[in-house]
Amino acid sequence: MRKRSLAITRTHTPPPLSQADIGVAMGRGADVAKGAADMVLADDNFATIVSAIEQGRAISDNTRAFLRFLLSSNLGEVAAIAGASAAGLPAVLLPLQLLWVNLVTDGLPAVALSFNPPSPSAMQRPPRAREDGFVDRHLIVRSTTVGMYVGAAVLASVLWWYLLSPAGPHVTLWQLTNWQECTAVDGPAAAAAAAAAAEGLGQASMATSAFARVDCASFNDPHARSLALTTFVLIEMLNALNAISEDESLLSVPPWANKWLLAAVCAGVLQQALILSLPPIAALFEVAPLSPSEWAVAASLSMPVVLIDEAFKWRRRRTRTERAKSDTGTNMHPHKP
Repeated sequence: MRKRSLAITRTHTPPPLSQADIGVAMGRGADVAKGAADMVLADDNFATIVSAIEQGRAISDNTRAFLRFLLSSNLGEVAAIAGASAAGLPAVLLPLQLLWVNLVTDGLPAVALSFNPPSPSAMQRPPRAREDGFVDRHLIVRSTTVGMYVGAAVLASVLWWYLLSPAGPHVTLWQLTNWQECTAVDGPAAAAAAAAAAEGLGQASMATSAFARVDCASFNDPHARSLALTTFVLIEMLNALNAISEDESLLSVPPWANKWLLAAVCAGVLQQALILSLPPIAALFEVAPLSPSEWAVAASLSMPVVLIDEAFKWRRRRTRTERAKSDTGTNMHPHKP
């Protein structure tokens, strides 16, 4: 690794300042030195450098948290919509509902991430190399993994309502993925007519439609989209809490470490409950109230996103610890020329 150089002066020595990686001049130093320096200590206090580095790393971490949160949120939307279209499922979210998701997730929680406190390990990390990009491989892999899970969880909520929910239509997976073939001639009325015809003809059985005993209107039931929308919002609220710290576990840096973010998350969940409960707003967004069991399903599908991000945090802490041990061993046993 190339050695870094640091020059600090308050005299008329601009060449060392300009040649160093970081040139620091004192506030009471010569004007020519301050003009050539990268940093000027106005209070002539070296502790200011430490404080400035900590604040700079906090700003960098918060910016990365903001990017990671929005990338995973938007990838989750794309995965859910693309997955539903590829599988032939009914629309999981309507355009107005997508706009609502973006307002809730990209609004207050995203802004509140800028108030994240500095990480406890911020000053224990080595400086980032110049050649390392701000958006690195770790950020991309982490955001993509979380985004893919968000999309999968939203689709799982839709499948649960249609196939397993006590209030759902209990259709088969084939019927759900081929729902567009369900027409007005299908459904319970068609099944009753076919049974009457079979009885009249004296036949033991008669082939009926593949969608017999299925109400075609159930494929446009607002409950399914309401559950998908609620699952999406809950996951993104938990994902925002994950972004309080890039490396530290939620057990080390709890949600209340950023009170603004905690308030934004609570407001987002409350707003979601309101649009489901208030009839005029529910009619506007084409949603319906959820039962306690449906809220429980949405919450259970949302919680794993915390475990996924915790796994990434643990891996990153372990990698950093191993790298620190390796660097310590190298310094203790330098290679002889």
